[in-house]
Amino acid sequence: MASRKAQTESLTLVSVLDLNEASVLHGQLTNMRGTDLKIDASGVERVGVQCVQVLMAAASAWEQDKKEFVFEKVSDAFRKTMQLIGIDIEHLLAKEIRQ
Repeated sequence: MASRKAQTESLTLVSVLDLNEASVLHGQLTNMRGTDLKIDASGVERVGVQCVQVLMAAASAWEQDKKEFVFEKVSDAFRKTMQLIGIDIEHLLAKEIRQ
């Protein structure tokens, strides 16, 4: 049986990442910890700061675990919101979408 730690997981974010979604997102990420993670944020239309905090805390945890945490796809709204609040995610973007 393959080890859970050898897996790569995928997570597709919902269109509205608001306060209500923050605890759901935290739970999803907690269940995926210890695996490499690829995130699809291409459908995100709105991002609240609480979800940004959850995502950035997860990125830090994955870095400490020496696991991959990468955004494979991001919407313009997601990218612009991150820039607006001063969060640089360039180092978390898949090489194919870096501009």
